[in-house]
Amino acid sequence: MKKTLLFILFCISQSFYSQADCSTALAVCGNSSITYSPTGIGLVDESLGGCLIDGEHNSIWYKLTIATSGTLTFDLIPTNPNADYDWAIYGPNAVCGSLGSPIRCNAATVIGVGAATGLNMTSTITSAAGGSTTPYCQYMDVVAGQTYYLYIDNWVGAGGSTTAPFSLTWGGTATLASPFTNPALQPNPFVPPGIPAANPNDPREILICSSPALFDFSTLTAGILNGNPNFTISYHTSQNDALSGASPITAPLIVNTTTTYYYSIHYQDPTNPNNVLNSCRQIGAFKFKLGNITANDATIFACNNNKSGQATFNLTTANVFGGTNVTITYYPTLAALNSGTGQISNPNIHLSAEGIVYADVKTNDGCSDVAEITLRFYPEVVVNDATLRACIFDVNLKTASFNLTTASVTAQSGVTKKFYPSLTDATNGTNEIIPFTNFISPNAMVYVKVIDGNGCYGISKITLEVIPPVYSTVLKDKTICIEDKTTLDAGAGFDGYEWSTGATTQTISNVGVGNYWVKLKTGECIILQNVKVYSSEQPVITSVDISNTTITINVNGGKAPYQYSMDGIAWQDSNVFTNVKRGDHKVYVKDAYDCEPIEIGIVVPNLVNVITPNGDGINDVIDYSALASKQNLIFNVFDRYGNKIFQADKLNNYKWDGTAGNKKVPTGNYWYSVSWNENDKKGTPIKYSGWVLVKNRE
Repeated sequence: MKKTLLFILFCISQSFYSQADCSTALAVCGNSSITYSPTGIGLVDESLGGCLIDGEHNSIWYKLTIATSGTLTFDLIPTNPNADYDWAIYGPNAVCGSLGSPIRCNAATVIGVGAATGLNMTSTITSAAGGSTTPYCQYMDVVAGQTYYLYIDNWVGAGGSTTAPFSLTWGGTATLASPFTNPALQPNPFVPPGIPAANPNDPREILICSSPALFDFSTLTAGILNGNPNFTISYHTSQNDALSGASPITAPLIVNTTTTYYYSIHYQDPTNPNNVLNSCRQIGAFKFKLGNITANDATIFACNNNKSGQATFNLTTANVFGGTNVTITYYPTLAALNSGTGQISNPNIHLSAEGIVYADVKTNDGCSDVAEITLRFYPEVVVNDATLRACIFDVNLKTASFNLTTASVTAQSGVTKKFYPSLTDATNGTNEIIPFTNFISPNAMVYVKVIDGNGCYGISKITLEVIPPVYSTVLKDKTICIEDKTTLDAGAGFDGYEWSTGATTQTISNVGVGNYWVKLKTGECIILQNVKVYSSEQPVITSVDISNTTITINVNGGKAPYQYSMDGIAWQDSNVFTNVKRGDHKVYVKDAYDCEPIEIGIVVPNLVNVITPNGDGINDVIDYSALASKQNLIFNVFDRYGNKIFQADKLNNYKWDGTAGNKKVPTGNYWYSVSWNENDKKGTPIKYSGWVLVKNRE
């Protein structure tokens, strides 16, 4: 038959395809699935027995140890529909070299899509010879601690036409011994290297910065083992080598992005070198993926505020890399970056002039690139100092109202202005002036921060000048006679006039006594100036002294010098009139204002110089009863020593008969005075004095 014909060819080529023997059987650890692609035979062409009569072709040997008793099944499925897998199980506790006959054996011809063979719970046969079409044998009842050998052979591959991997999946209730399922031996999960591929079924990917690249596989070991003791790892270029531990990579290797590499985790019992678990391996596949990156040069801008020559740059805003999972560090020079010294410690607030700094962009896998970051200032906010002049607002405080927004401090558009009382406040943004359209201030300086759309600013100074009031030097208060009118002149040179009378001329005429104002305009400023027209104070005749025919007028008030008249026509500077006739007269007085004169009426009494009180009816008395109608009329007589000896009043009808105390006074000269208040509005006091000779006969 065909299998027999191929046996001779297999024997000739086995030395080229030596893979595994019973003595070097791969350990089956746990009930995990197995994948393998046998090629050729091991060093020994085993005596197989049973249904396998023509020797090995493309074979692999497995040794399995039962952990828990129960039933055992498996499904063996080739990946190529032209493959034809045979198999046999020896044991329990068989010994290589004297295996004896297999307890299960299947050499059936099972070829085609979905072709599978193995043990199941429904088959009742224990062996299927070549040519049979029965793919499954009966399950096995196994006991914990037993060991078995499983031989698997791809018979079709013996002719060189088909070699294909297979997958083997365990079933049944029994479990197989494994250090990978024992938490006492493996307390931590193993961590596969790299990251999942885009297709999770593909090998995991480890990034490298260039391809090909020299890679040290041992750098992966600690991460994979994850702290599990008594496990070692070897690395291989094929899955079969990984499963058997053959041909490990022992030194750094030039790797590429097309080859699949494998790691093999191997348990080693530290107390029992013959422990069957020592043969257990767990493998995984990985590839290398090009992880080099390209950093982008970038330019960032910051504000050279107020022409300081430096700006605060946020280096992290420079778009030097568009991806994630990178670490970026910044250096002032390329030399510092290359040496790893002088790193910029706070890239968010890097104070610098314009220039270049360098960014080292590094992935988590150590790939890196360098980018230049050019530091530039935003366009300068151009400002200039300005002066604002405003009309005085409060004359006493010397303040004005300023609209600070009208100061021409920049020609740039799209800016924001903020106003501050000092340069420090403007720089720090404190004590902002609000409101700024009606800022009341004396002569002073304020500062404006002009901020553009980039947040940059310039600071300029605004000088505030209070325009002082311009008053008329011509317009003065006036004093006029109450009955007069006058003209008020605000003076020339003003840009406008507005009087309280409504007039808008320089002068106003025919104004009488009163209070007036005028608004004087100089440029845009208007100042209100008050002016008063006073009524002159009229003089007052305080008293009139009459001595014989001489009258003395006493005046107070008004404005000296005074003028005096007895007829209102002829005026004199002297207040004394002589040779005034007896009888009623008028006295006129006016002051320097020459207003309507004041006048009073006076009486010059008859002069009596001698009385002879002898009862003859002639010159017996001094009689001033004619003045009885005057107010406060008093008539007193004095001796030559100034002693008052008599007072005439209403009781004696203002007469004196030369007696004192009802006794005749001695003949001699006596003085007398008569005083009264005239019956005018002022009640002008009048005093008349004289002397009299009294002749009494005793």
